[in-house]
Parts: sequence; C-alpha cells; structure tokens
Amino acid sequence: MINSEKLLIGKSGNKEIYLDSSQLNRHGIIAGATGTGKTVTLKVIAESLSDIGVPCVIADVKGDLTGMAYEGNFGLIQSRVESMQLDSFETKKYPVHFYDVYQKKGHPLRCSLQEMDPLILSRMLSLTDVQQGVLTIIFRIAQDMDLDIIDLKDLQAMCTYVGENNKDLTIKYGNVSTQSIGAIQRRLLELENQGGNIFFGMPSLDISDWFMKVGGKGVMNILECSKLYRQPLLYSSFLLFMLNELYEYLPEAGDLAKPRIAFFFDEAHLLFEDAPKELIKQVEQTVKLIRSKGVSIFFITQSPIDIPEGILAQLSNRIQHSLRAYTPKEIKAVKMVADAFRSNEQFKTMEMICNMPTGTALVSVLDALGVPSVVELVKIVPPHSSMEVIDDNTLSSIIQHDSIYGKYEKEIDPESAYEDMMRRKQKQIEYQDQTKTSKMTSRNSYTTMSEVNRIRRKATNKLENEIVNFGIRSAKKFLKGLLK
Repeated sequence: MINSEKLLIGKSGNKEIYLDSSQLNRHGIIAGATGTGKTVTLKVIAESLSDIGVPCVIADVKGDLTGMAYEGNFGLIQSRVESMQLDSFETKKYPVHFYDVYQKKGHPLRCSLQEMDPLILSRMLSLTDVQQGVLTIIFRIAQDMDLDIIDLKDLQAMCTYVGENNKDLTIKYGNVSTQSIGAIQRRLLELENQGGNIFFGMPSLDISDWFMKVGGKGVMNILECSKLYRQPLLYSSFLLFMLNELYEYLPEAGDLAKPRIAFFFDEAHLLFEDAPKELIKQVEQTVKLIRSKGVSIFFITQSPIDIPEGILAQLSNRIQHSLRAYTPKEIKAVKMVADAFRSNEQFKTMEMICNMPTGTALVSVLDALGVPSVVELVKIVPPHSSMEVIDDNTLSSIIQHDSIYGKYEKEIDPESAYEDMMRRKQKQIEYQDQTKTSKMTSRNSYTTMSEVNRIRRKATNKLENEIVNFGIRSAKKFLKGLLK
C-alpha cells in the first residue's frame, strides 16, 4: 500500500474527516451557494497540500486569497478552534507566487499563440467550424513558411497575407474565403480589446516555476482573475490552456503517495458554458488522463450540475456546501446532488443540503483503497493563513521580493510573422516604385524622341515647301520676261 498522508478538512461530531493524499489525483469538487464557505474549504485543502510539499495553482476570482501570504488572526477563529477541540492549532503563512494576465497584481502571465491548442483558441474567438478550419490553415501556412506566431499582431498579419493571396493558397491548403478571414480579424480585434494583446507574447510562462517549494512547503501559485473573470471566454480558455500545458509538461507517474501539483478551478461553470462538444470531450479526456501524471484537480462551482456528467463522474472527492432550492428546477437539481452520495442513515441527504449553516458541508471522499465513504455532515476547520485581503502596496512588495521577480516583467518581442510580413510588404512597395519609375523613364524617353522627330519632320517639310515656292517664283519671273 502507498504510504499516503491524511489531510484534516473537518470534523463530524468528534470524528475527524480526512482527505487521503494518495487519492487526490481522482480529483474533487467543492460546491455550494454563494456565501456558504467554499473559499474557506478551498484554502483549507490548499494549505494542507502545501504543508506536505504539494504546490497549488489557484484561480482567485474574488481576489480574497492574497491573505495566504500572511498568518491568520487567531482571535477571529479562536472560538471555532476551541469548539472543534483542535489541539496544537496555529496560524501561519505560506509561500505565494502571484500572477496576473493584466500585469497589475502579479507577475505577467503570457503565452505565445502557437502554443495554444487550435480548439481552445477557436473557442476563445467564438469561431464557427468553418472559421476554425481557416484558422488551422493559417497556422499551417505560417509553419510551412517557418514563421512564428507569437502575439496577436503576428496572427493578424498572417490573416491579412492569407486573405490577399487566398486564390493561390486555396489550391494547396483548401478553400479560404475572405469572409472567414474577415470574421477572424473581427474576433481578434475584440480579443485585443479584452486584453488579449497583453496575454499573448513572450516570455511565456515557465511551468517549472509552479513546482517550487520554500521551507518544505509547496508554493501557492495564485492567478489573479477578478478582472479576467469578467471576460468569461478569455478566462475559461486561459484556464484550459494552463491545464493543457500542465498535461504536456509532466511525464507519466502512475499512482503516487501524494500529487505533484493541485489545480483549483474557481467558477468552474464558465469552463463549459456554450462550449462545443469537441472541447468538452477534450477536457473530459484530459481530466481522465492527467491523474496518471500526478495532478489533482478541484472544480469549485455553485452546483455540481454545472459540470458535464462525463467530467463530474471523474470527481471522486466531493464537498457539498448548502444549496438553495425554491423552484422545481432547483429542487430537481438538489435531488440529483443528493443521489450522488452514499446515503447516511442518520439524516436525509436532500434535506440536509438545503439546511446547513455556513462553514459546514456534506463530505464524501475516497479512502486509502479508493472506496467512497458514506456522506458525513462536516464542520470545516478554519484556515491557518489570513482571510484578509492585503493592500496593493503590500502585494507589490511581496511580488518584488519574490524569487522569480524579473523573469517575466520585461516583455520580449522577437522576430516573428509580423516583422516578416512587414518586410515583404516593404519589398513589394519598393518593387512597385521601381517598376513605376522604370515605366515613367521609358515613357519620358519615348516622348523626347517623338518630339525630336516631330521637329525634324517640321523642319524638313518647311525646307521642302521653301524649295517648291522658290521654283514657282523663278518660273513666274521667267514667263514674265518672255511676255515682254
């Protein structure tokens, strides 16, 4: 049996409820209505993982996880600690790396466009199947031309090139309509307005930075998403890209005593809203396969029914906070959630889901043998770190004293498709100018010779006329002399 570790998440009466570290790669879900304690539960699990040396990647939608960098205020949680009889409980801080796509509250987080899966990028741009096919052709043409597509201006330049030469390219690559090119260009402009021009670029994220440890604790990699979250397509596509990068980066590991890394998706329903079936299928496959690489994924959302069934079936560690059910649809959803648990004879699961106080949850987790436990009503332990949101000046100081500070702060703009297309256009302009000058020179030369010939013909004609006139005058004089 694997020598796993037990992570305390709460108590059911006097019974301690643990997560088994060897079963965390079977993934999990933290669900519940707004204000029921999901964020605290997330923090408790992430802190427990950090304590055993497992780094975490956390999407911070509400901006309330920055306090992990500071010790908690024991006075605020003392009564809870005492009521739960948590011996030797102490507050503490955790090592944190802050990242921010918008580069305001964390290290810049970038990736190059050519690193992104075409399916994810197409979803980010809300493209149709036909437009997605054209986008794939554009990337293939760039590849065949040995051109890098790093940022949005590179892709925009390639779109322009393909649109201007679509007739020649269609023969080799398939139909490329100017309408599809125009639609992609419009979507790129919208993405640029949402901040895509900041996200796509270099230096790209070095995934190895996520696996750091400080003092034996796994680093908390907190992704500032309070602004990004307002752009749902960009937010969801960004998180799926991160997960895909993680999958590509890690080698196979099989079952481990503890995960290599844990990934927390907050507001997980945004990953699947209006997502095409192909993308959902791809995410489902990634969730299935990434467990063998030692990755633990937790989806945080209001209701489990927000998660597609194929993916929900992979989430074996379940923590359900209270749900509100007023309409027939909501009541049906609660019943579906209740039916997913192994029932407990001490209470009715469906009734309990709607009547739990904040900070408690129904919990069913996998034991060391991978068997789901009977659902328990659990009071969640308090977090060790601060629940306060740290101010911007303090946050800036933490970032500047971070071990990776300076690695991502300066943007790099290498030679890529945009620069190549600009050179091509410049050469075309120069060639056109040279051709125009050559034609003008030839035309001027022709004009000059024509003028010389005209003057010559005019002089010749005048001379001939003078000779004829001289002959006529001479003849007239001769005849006049005879008549005398």
